[in-house]
Amino acid sequence: MGIREGGAVPQVEERLSGRTAERFRHVPGWMVDAAVTVLVTVATVGPQIADGRAPWVIGLALTASVPLLWRRRAPLPTLCVVGTGITALACVHALPALPYSTVVCAYTIAAYSGAVVRLIAAVTGVLGIIASLVVPGEPIQSYGYAALSFLTAWTLGTGVRARHTQIELLRERARRIDEERVAAVARERVLIARDVHDIVTHALGLMIVQAETGPLLTGSDPDRANAVFAGIADTGRAAVHELRLSLAAMRNGRDDACHQPGIAAIPDLVDMCGRSGVSATFQETGGRRAVSGEVDVAAYRVVQQALTNTLEHARAEHVDVELRWSATTLTVRVSDDGRGRHDTARRGSGLIGMRERVESCGGVLRDNGSGPGFALVAELPIARGL
Repeated sequence: MGIREGGAVPQVEERLSGRTAERFRHVPGWMVDAAVTVLVTVATVGPQIADGRAPWVIGLALTASVPLLWRRRAPLPTLCVVGTGITALACVHALPALPYSTVVCAYTIAAYSGAVVRLIAAVTGVLGIIASLVVPGEPIQSYGYAALSFLTAWTLGTGVRARHTQIELLRERARRIDEERVAAVARERVLIARDVHDIVTHALGLMIVQAETGPLLTGSDPDRANAVFAGIADTGRAAVHELRLSLAAMRNGRDDACHQPGIAAIPDLVDMCGRSGVSATFQETGGRRAVSGEVDVAAYRVVQQALTNTLEHARAEHVDVELRWSATTLTVRVSDDGRGRHDTARRGSGLIGMRERVESCGGVLRDNGSGPGFALVAELPIARGL
């Protein structure tokens, strides 16, 4: 805009001009039309009265100026009426210094009318100019003068129409940007809510299982009981750390402010699950490849939520976590030997959230609980987002 680059005087001038333009922008259209009509009528009728013209000539001058009141509502009829009046004045050699009414009509149609109306008006205007010059036998110099005045008004109106079009495009672009920003904020809130759900449910489920297991081992296996209680503390600290990261992302509104755990942290998840009384194994086949941040977090959250479901609902004794790498796909499989899908909790918001997360990064989530145990398989694209 240039305000920041100039000094105090340009800033004041621009603010004053902006305020002035804002005031004129709110002036009703009928007031503008009335003022223009009065000015044109005075400029057209005044010379006729001053020259002592006959009343019917003054009537022609009024016909060539007063209809400008309807120049916006009926542009073509207004042009035809005032054009006829101007031609009649030219025929009796009473034409004013400038055909003000046709100039105003040309500007109005070029600025505010559609393409069809502009085409008809251009043809009508050219024919009217020719008639007003040929019929009274005006000299050749008058043709250039009349054409120049008409083209100048038409060019000014075209410039105004282009400016209005540009303003509308900028407004539409601003609305689109605002809508995209709101949608992005909504998506980010959904992601953060999903992360908080996964963190809290996993941590609480793990701590509940550990808290129930610890007292049973206190007398028979004190070392293992101490390990279980230490696991409760570790789980709580990890959950608090992840919650702080997610809340920081919500507060700051930046993805880079939050480094969420990913595939590299999955072995720690499995190890923590193994300390909760369920035998857990981790296996990774194929060469690990670079993935997008979205896929990295999705893989971690799928394993986290699947392990939470196993601990809370499956009554399983063993759970396997496997990562299989191929050229284009990372397959995450979590399976246990528990009660399968008989527990309706398996179909709750946790599984729905996992499916939404996987699908949002272009993957597919499948579950199989028809037989003994429960298996959850997520296929994630490797190349997406890189």
